[in-house]
Amino acid sequence: MQNDTRKLLTTGTAIFLTGLTAGLLMLFAFGGVERRQGPHTTAGWLALMVAMGCLPTGSLTLLLGFAKLAGDQKRDSSRLEDWP
Repeated sequence: MQNDTRKLLTTGTAIFLTGLTAGLLMLFAFGGVERRQGPHTTAGWLALMVAMGCLPTGSLTLLLGFAKLAGDQKRDSSRLEDWP
């Protein structure tokens, strides 16, 4: 695996897990969420904003990393076929 591919995957994983942790904290530790009015506490609102920022960004970064990993593997396998 190339260094930049590894960096994309680790960064995407860290961002995604941060958003997931914030979402779980919002639901279970910071007073929960109501359907009509949202989170009950200020910390819950902050966790919601972190989750809303990190989950899509982390998902897209992970998707880019996996696509790059697949491209790297395809390029490496085509080099092996050309080897005399």
